[in-house]
Amino acid sequence: MYNKVILIGNLGADPEVRALENGAKVAKFSLATNENYQDKAGEWQKKTEWHNIIAWRYLADRAESSLKKGMMVFIEGKVTYRKWQGEDGKDRYMTDIVASTMKILEKREGGGSGSFPTAEDAAPYVSGNSQQSPSVQTPAAQPQSTPIPEADDDLPF
Repeated sequence: MYNKVILIGNLGADPEVRALENGAKVAKFSLATNENYQDKAGEWQKKTEWHNIIAWRYLADRAESSLKKGMMVFIEGKVTYRKWQGEDGKDRYMTDIVASTMKILEKREGGGSGSFPTAEDAAPYVSGNSQQSPSVQTPAAQPQSTPIPEADDDLPF
């Protein structure tokens, strides 16, 4: 079985971060994704979906220090569902995306030379310390090939 979500969108607000009694941090923020489509009349429409994102521990620290309203980010995680009873006694439901990877997809203001991505942004941010940053590999040099002269043939194409 597989539960994986990948979203690219813009933050609807600055992340709300709080520390739990056990010291773990949790960040919550909304992410807007847009879809453009043509309606029956041929007019272009824009549909926005809002997603509730939850980031734990290291990702919560990262969200708190780096994310601001309006920024474009890449989020990878899993879908989770919550159910509770409201004050009126009716069941309430919430769908959340629990982030496992987060990447900023735009330059930060005032950030040095302005090149993107920075070394800090090059590797995905994974919650916990179970993964190490992938090593950067450079492609091997490709051997130079000599151009082949066109053969005089009778092919119809």
